[in-house]
Amino acid sequence: MAKLSKLTDFLDRLDEAEIHYHLSSLREGAVMAEITVPNERWEVEFMADGSVEVEIFKSDGEIHDKSMIEELFERHGD
Repeated sequence: MAKLSKLTDFLDRLDEAEIHYHLSSLREGAVMAEITVPNERWEVEFMADGSVEVEIFKSDGEIHDKSMIEELFERHGD
């Protein structure tokens, strides 16, 4: 139960701080909290073995026009 309490304690802290999050599961035996704050997106993943992984994606603040949609498909499409 202590492993689950890491996740629930973290979610309680997010709620208390009024930080919005979304829960998902991309890997077997793991729950991910996806958090979006100004200029950053955080992925905090809680594993079944009790370990926690954190990945942070930072924006440079640059806003692009709709032409970037085509670049998305050119760079990452099949």
